[in-house]
Amino acid sequence: MNRIYLSPPDVREEDRRQLLEALDSGWVAPVGTAVDGFEHDLAATTGRAYACALSSGTSALHLALVVAGVEAGDRVLVSTFTFAASVNAIKYVHAEPAFIDSDPNSWNMDPDLLAEELEESSRRGRLPKAVIAVDVYGQCADYDRITTTCREYGVLLIEDAAESLGASYRQQPAGSFGDLAVLSFNGNKIITTSGGGALVGSDQADIDLARNLAAQAREPGPHYEHSRVGYNYRLSNLLAALGRAQLTTLPDRVATRRQHNEAYRAALGSLPGFEFMPEAADCESTFWLTALTVDPDPAGVDSESIRIHLEEHNIEARPVWKPMHQQPVFRDCEFRSRGVADALFAKGLCLPSGSTLSPAQRDLVIATIQEAAGS
Repeated sequence: MNRIYLSPPDVREEDRRQLLEALDSGWVAPVGTAVDGFEHDLAATTGRAYACALSSGTSALHLALVVAGVEAGDRVLVSTFTFAASVNAIKYVHAEPAFIDSDPNSWNMDPDLLAEELEESSRRGRLPKAVIAVDVYGQCADYDRITTTCREYGVLLIEDAAESLGASYRQQPAGSFGDLAVLSFNGNKIITTSGGGALVGSDQADIDLARNLAAQAREPGPHYEHSRVGYNYRLSNLLAALGRAQLTTLPDRVATRRQHNEAYRAALGSLPGFEFMPEAADCESTFWLTALTVDPDPAGVDSESIRIHLEEHNIEARPVWKPMHQQPVFRDCEFRSRGVADALFAKGLCLPSGSTLSPAQRDLVIATIQEAAGS
C-alpha cells in the first residue's frame, strides 16, 4: 500500500504550467515578475498593504524581530505550544524568550495569562519588547484580547500565521493581525513554494527595510555598498511562480481540509476519550492539521499506541507540538503556565489532513484508528 502522509505537497497542473513559464522567462534569480505578483497577491489575501516574499517562514520571523528593533537582552513573549522556529528566531537576535501557555478553548496563546504576565512585567519594570502569538494548526488566536492587551502596555505584536493562511478571526483574514505577520510556504503547508515564507505588514517602511535586509542589505549604486549586515533571504522568482499559482486555489484547499476534519469528527468523535481540537468562537479554521486528544482511561488506548498502529499500516500521524518549555534547549526560559500545553502533548495526535488525501484513504485512516481503539 502506498504511504499515507500527514500533509504532503499538493502540486497541480496549473502550478506546473506557471513554474515552467517562469523558468522560460529567464528570471531564475530572486527577482522577477512572479515575485512582484506573489507579493501583491499575498498582501491582498491577508488584508495588508505590503508583503515581502522570503526563503522561509523562519527567515520572516527573524526579519520581523529585526525590523521591530528587538535586540540582545530584550524579552519576547511567545506561545509555548508551537514549532521551534517561533522561538529559534528570538535567539537569532540574542533576545530571551518567555513562554505563555495555551487556552484550552483554542490551543492558542491564553489571553488571560498574557495579561497577567504583562501586568507583572510592568510592575517589575521588565516589559517585553514584543509578543509572538502563534496560530496553531490553522486557527487564529484571540486577537481582539491579545491586541488590546499589547496596546495597553505598548508592546509590539507579531502574528505567527505560518500554519493559518486561509483562516479567519471575526471575518478578518489570518495574517492581518499584529504590527507584522509571518507566513510559511513549507512543503507541508496549505500552499507551498517548496520552501518559502513571507513577511506582511501595513507600514511600507517596515517591509521596505525587510526587503533590503533580505537582499544582503545592498544599497543603491553601481558597486556593492553595505552600511548594515544583511541576509540572503529572498524567495526566487521560480518558487514565487509556484506560490502564486497555488494561492489561486487556496479556498479549495481550505474546503478540502475542513471536509477531512468533519469526516474525522463524525466517525471518531463519539469514541470514549476522543476529543478534537476546538474551533474557537469567532474563528474559521483551515484545519491545516486535524488534531485530537485521547484520554487513555475511557479510551482504553493512548495516542502513542494509535500512532504506532497507524505507522504499522503505513499511515503517518504525529504527536502534537512538544511545548517549547519542555525542550532541552529552552529549559531555562521563563514560563507562565496552567498546564494546558503539557496535557495536550501528553494526549495529542495529528491525523493525515492534506488536500491530496482521498476519501478512500481517509476512510482507511478512520478504520485503522477504530481498530486500534477496539471499536
